[in-house]
Amino acid sequence: MSELIKEFKGKKLEEWETWYLNKYPEAIERAKTKILQMMGNLKEVITLIDAQMIEAWVKDLVIVKTFVGLKFQEAIMKRVAATMGKGYRMSDPEDEAKGIDGYIGEIPTSIKPQTYESKQMLPEIIGVHIIYYEKVKDGINIFFEDF
Repeated sequence: MSELIKEFKGKKLEEWETWYLNKYPEAIERAKTKILQMMGNLKEVITLIDAQMIEAWVKDLVIVKTFVGLKFQEAIMKRVAATMGKGYRMSDPEDEAKGIDGYIGEIPTSIKPQTYESKQMLPEIIGVHIIYYEKVKDGINIFFEDF
């Protein structure tokens, strides 16, 4: 949609509606149909969720994903700090609440997947240096600017 709005030369909402619906007359109906299908799928599978499934999901989140995620963050911090010839430390709960994952030297840092960079609509403003990573077949790629 952001590309389409660049194409649109008008200034008013009514002009946009007319322009869009003339260019894509079936778009609203197709979107409605797709959403209704998804709602039907959701209604169907929601009855399959039980206490055992929820417990397994919570256990995976709290035990596995927390452990792997935090160890992953620490490995990235350690690698970047070594590359820069600096020390590092992981954040405390107060820093975590601010979006800080750790410090390289004295510089607060956050670690995010590279896909985070493209999600400009996210309302979160961290205000610290961000290290991006990308999981690849044989490991991870780390992207950062010297700081």
